[in-house]
Amino acid sequence: MPLEPKNVVLVGAGHVAFHLGKALKRSGNKLLLLINRDEKRGERLAFELACKFSSDFTTIPDETDIVIIAVKDDAISEVASKIFCPGKVVVHTSGSVPMSALGDSSDRLGVFYPLQTMHRASEVNMREVPFCIEGNSKWNEGMLLELARSISDNVQILSSDQRKITHIAAVFACNFTNHFYALSEEILEKNGLSLDILKPLIEKTAANILADRPKALQTGPAKRNDTKVMQEHLEMLSPELRKLYSDISDSIVKMYQSDN
Repeated sequence: MPLEPKNVVLVGAGHVAFHLGKALKRSGNKLLLLINRDEKRGERLAFELACKFSSDFTTIPDETDIVIIAVKDDAISEVASKIFCPGKVVVHTSGSVPMSALGDSSDRLGVFYPLQTMHRASEVNMREVPFCIEGNSKWNEGMLLELARSISDNVQILSSDQRKITHIAAVFACNFTNHFYALSEEILEKNGLSLDILKPLIEKTAANILADRPKALQTGPAKRNDTKVMQEHLEMLSPELRKLYSDISDSIVKMYQSDN
């Protein structure tokens, strides 16, 4: 049976709001309004999404089913404090912020967390993005499940604790990994080389974990506990990178020391 389309108000005009807004439109839900305090950015995104715009947080239409606050983590409480719409489901999209940050914005609260890195310049296949759902009642969770399933084929109900654990793991898997890519690029560029030389390796490394567990796929000098190679690397690095290299290598050695 087809899911009933929802009337949605989207708050924010950043990367997550951009991709969520596009997905909501594609999935047949009705985007009633985009609200953003920066009028220029908000009007631009509202134009792209072909919906109405307001900078007034009190202008929630009566027919609204769900208000999605898609702003930076440290702005959620402030934005929620400007919204008061009892009877409407109000959610945020953060992986680490508790549902309580939504305060008294409504009696129906929840979390609508898309577990994916999002940048406006990069396409995102929302059908593959895991959506982590939480609500302060079964009715709210049901409403959010319907909305999420209209967008994604991977929807899960996670408690606040489970969502926080997932977010921590995501920081290691995505944010830290991307930082290592940036450091790799700096090392190469300082020596007249390009990151292009590593891109096949990066692609293969990411592809491998689709078929096996990461622990079983580890390679490199730390996995072998090859102290000679690791020492040579340390001597080539700046003091800051030397410490990082050493800490990460120690962690790898400890993980595999019982296997050696």
